[in-house]
Amino acid sequence: MTWRPTLWLVALAVIALDQITKQWALSALEPGQKQPVLGDLLSFQLVFNSGAAFSLGDGYTWVMTIIAAAVTVGLVVFARRAQSRLAVSLFGIGLGGAIGNLIDRLLRDPGFGQGHVVDMINYNGWFVGNVADLAIVGVAAVVLVMSLTNRPLLAPSGGARDGAASAEHPSEASSPAQPADASTDSAREEPRG
Repeated sequence: MTWRPTLWLVALAVIALDQITKQWALSALEPGQKQPVLGDLLSFQLVFNSGAAFSLGDGYTWVMTIIAAAVTVGLVVFARRAQSRLAVSLFGIGLGGAIGNLIDRLLRDPGFGQGHVVDMINYNGWFVGNVADLAIVGVAAVVLVMSLTNRPLLAPSGGARDGAASAEHPSEASSPAQPADASTDSAREEPRG
């Protein structure tokens, strides 16, 4: 199970970066005030989001919390079928983003399960996001490109693990069984002496 360490290490790195930048935003930015980085194109602006992206679901924070928890579990389950280290890393990035925002939903004001997500990166006034959002959207874009170019991330469900074991050890997957007693060939040889 070589996927586990990579999945969790990548996820932890994204979670740490997300939470560190959120703490920075809370200490360095005034809510609602823009600080330009690249003119109007990109700026920092502290916003507390009770909904999902583009403030969808505003007022239904507990629903967003349940969805975030379900996505987190789904990512862990599907990561087990990842076909490559790249796929495992992508799942780790997405998992880190999902957990980063889930932490806000569970632990920030106004209360457990209804916390508002800390956002601070304003994209030309279109929307305000955070590092977790970048991770989730970035992974979604890469997965889309990979699926359009017919590069699957997941092994087929079912006997995928057996097939992988057979590919690694072809002798174990041979169809007819070899004779159990190899001495029959030596018994046919004429004794020398």
